[in-house]
Amino acid sequence: MKTYERFLSYVKVHTTSDEESQTMPSSARQFNLARQLVEEMKVMGISDAHVDEKGYVYGTIPAMEGYENAITLGLIAHMDTAPDFSGENVKPQIIEEYDGKDVKLGESGRVLSVKNFPHLPSLAGRTLITTDGTTLLGADDKAGVAEIMTVAQSLMNGEKKHGKVMIAFTPDEEVGRGADGFAVEKFGADFAYTVDGGAENEIEYENFNASGATVEVNGFNVHPGSSKDTMINASLVAMEFNQMLPGGDTPRDTEGYEGFFHLCSMEGDVAHAVLKYIIRDHSAEMFACRQEMMRHIEKLLNEKYGTGTVKVTIKEQYRNMKEKIEPCMHLIENAKKAAEKVGLEPVTVPVRGGTDGARLSFMGLPCPNLGTGGYAYHGPYEHITVEGMDQATKMILEIVGMYAEMEKKSIG
Repeated sequence: MKTYERFLSYVKVHTTSDEESQTMPSSARQFNLARQLVEEMKVMGISDAHVDEKGYVYGTIPAMEGYENAITLGLIAHMDTAPDFSGENVKPQIIEEYDGKDVKLGESGRVLSVKNFPHLPSLAGRTLITTDGTTLLGADDKAGVAEIMTVAQSLMNGEKKHGKVMIAFTPDEEVGRGADGFAVEKFGADFAYTVDGGAENEIEYENFNASGATVEVNGFNVHPGSSKDTMINASLVAMEFNQMLPGGDTPRDTEGYEGFFHLCSMEGDVAHAVLKYIIRDHSAEMFACRQEMMRHIEKLLNEKYGTGTVKVTIKEQYRNMKEKIEPCMHLIENAKKAAEKVGLEPVTVPVRGGTDGARLSFMGLPCPNLGTGGYAYHGPYEHITVEGMDQATKMILEIVGMYAEMEKKSIG
């Protein structure tokens, strides 16, 4: 089965994770794809393929004869799709010989436009897969799942030399919990790659440091006709808090290594208000500064309105994997060589977000990220090409072949 055929099969399965749920996985529907993948792996001959009670799929591809001492490599992707937009009843549009121009997304009224996505002309001539405008596509990260499964089939067929290769598919990456139940020691890989990025030539080993912040405002509600110097309107104080943050440090106004404060949601009335933010920065020093800035604003507003008016709670989500990858840069150099072997020009780009690989790197499994060929994730404009997925698959196979030639003792 070709990579895009697997992909089209997987996007039919509703696997959206649930950020409000405290179960693991956060939505039981993720087991549907997990069980499907296990069965497909068993048909390939991966005899130990299984899904555990937390929704993690694991499988082992034994080393080819003569390569038993090679480095054990891991390949990881996530099964869930983002709760930002509907992931149910996905109906992909397949456009052969795409002309590089605007694409009408079904009858939704939405248009995948060159104005908003200026890279589209570079995809001309390829087979483009889009949504019908009513759901996301699920390329994040079912494209990565499909690519790894196609690689697994090739390896089980003996089409590429390889050492032992460990396969894992995780739940709940989109709600920040993809590594929570990952069994690193059981997995047993020396190094790994997540396949969960953008364009097929992208290699990522730097990501944001990340925290979530909740700002709770407790107001004082009295009759507005007699509230002089008494009322504290929680919603207005919440607005004041946000106005004290740097106005240009938002996702819309930043790029590359620039960090931001992102107001995700706000609700409230006179008596009580809640703001929820995410805080992001590649620099550890600037990341700490951003968190301290929020605490400083909390202090100023409590001095102005009274102790306990504003409460800021900050929870770390993940850290920049760069410090864990730099001691083993062979992961990046080999990925670059593999890209070149399949005709791609490799680029290393900072992730303006995070991946399972970031957390796994801090759990003892160095794990940079590879592109899948997809674009515009988490919404109705998501799209990918058949050719991009094929190139990503070939690149992963080349990486596996390189590590077959590297013995464990050759790398400290």
